[in-house]
Amino acid sequence: MYLAGAFSDKNAAIQAINQLKANGLAPEDLAIFSDEPVELPRGVLDRPSRMSLIVVSGAVISFLLIVSVVYFTQHNYPLVTGGMPIFSFWPTAVVFYEITMLGAILTTAACFLWESGLLRRDRTTPIPVIEPEMICLRVRCSTQQYDQAAAVLTNVGAPKVVKLELKA
Repeated sequence: MYLAGAFSDKNAAIQAINQLKANGLAPEDLAIFSDEPVELPRGVLDRPSRMSLIVVSGAVISFLLIVSVVYFTQHNYPLVTGGMPIFSFWPTAVVFYEITMLGAILTTAACFLWESGLLRRDRTTPIPVIEPEMICLRVRCSTQQYDQAAAVLTNVGAPKVVKLELKA
C-alpha cells in the first residue's frame, strides 16, 4: 500500500522522514519526488552505494581485457618494426588508458541507471502527481501502518495525504 504527502517546506519533509523511520519504516520504503532537486542532509535518507567499487572494477576489467587483446594481437601477427619487441607496453599505453577510461565511464553510466531505478523500476509502483514547488514524499507501508503513517504526514504539515493506487 502506498500513500503520498506533499510538503512546501524541505524541513517538514525531513521531519516526516525522521518520524516515519522512527516508527519502523525503512529508508527503502520512502521516496522523494520533486520538480527540482532536493538535497537532504547526511543521514536523513541514506542508501548504501557500491558505485565506486563497481566503477573501479569496471576500469580494471576493461584494462585487463584490452591488454590481453593487444598482447594476443601482437603475438598472433608478429610484426617486428624498428627493432622493437613484439609486445611493447609504451606504444600501446594510450590505447590502454583510453579503453580503461571508457570502461570506467560505461560502468558509471550503468551504475547510475541502476541505482536511480530506471533499469529496475517496478512498473506497477505508483508515481505521485507532483505539484510545482512541492516536495512529495511517497511511503510504502502495510495496512497496519497506514493510519499511523498518514497521521505522521498530516501532523508534520502535509496539507493532504493521498492513497496511491497500484497500476495493473
